[in-house]
Amino acid sequence: MNLKGPNASLHEAAPSDYGVLLTTVPSRDEAASIANLLIDERLAACVQLLPIESFYRWDGKTRNEAELLLLIKTRTALFESAIARIKAVHSYAVPQIVALPFSAGFAGYFHWMDEVTA
Repeated sequence: MNLKGPNASLHEAAPSDYGVLLTTVPSRDEAASIANLLIDERLAACVQLLPIESFYRWDGKTRNEAELLLLIKTRTALFESAIARIKAVHSYAVPQIVALPFSAGFAGYFHWMDEVTA
């Protein structure tokens, strides 16, 4: 990925045109499946997987579980399509799927995101 070209710092789109979706899953297999699906369907430019520990209340009980957090980088125009796709394949009855637009960032990275997403 070459982001050092002459136009790497010139980009018309605003940082808020890009963002990150966050979701959690119980297994590496499910995380990889969702990541590959989103990349293959060009709904995400990059998906990173991080092991985390979650504390939450479910069915009247406090729970503590190991999970994987997916950091899904994409364009905000694709948020709804990506959310729908994640929801369709997610194993949780009520999955965490939230979206945050960026407020700043490297224009070269945003340009690359444009190239690799639908």
